[in-house]
Amino acid sequence: MKQNQPVNTAKQPSQLLLALVSIGLLLIMGATVMPLFNVSGDTFRYIYAAGAALVLIGRLFTPYKGDNFRVKRLCRIEFWSALFFAVAVFFLFYPSAGRTDWLAFTLAGGIIQIYTSIMIPRTLAKAQKEADNK
Repeated sequence: MKQNQPVNTAKQPSQLLLALVSIGLLLIMGATVMPLFNVSGDTFRYIYAAGAALVLIGRLFTPYKGDNFRVKRLCRIEFWSALFFAVAVFFLFYPSAGRTDWLAFTLAGGIIQIYTSIMIPRTLAKAQKEADNK
């Protein structure tokens, strides 16, 4: 009897880069909530910028190298969420920007992040199930 190979034959990203992305997303989340608790000063801007930089670096160095085209597309979309966070940093420090411009890009990046974090495992599981049925 032939043993089935796993569908996801791509090299997994290193644990360090995954931790980098996770820490960056936590920093973004924490910095986004700080103005709601009336934290004075510009500290939240620098925390948000550090988080966005970590997410951008992490996403830049963890491309998907597998065969599944849909997962590859979802990983590219995930990279766009990091770019949205970087644009939000620009609006945080740009003096003529509105007070909530950065928040719009943060929400867009967050929605994309949520979507891809649900769809990537689902797509991989579906592909694995189809390979097991063959």
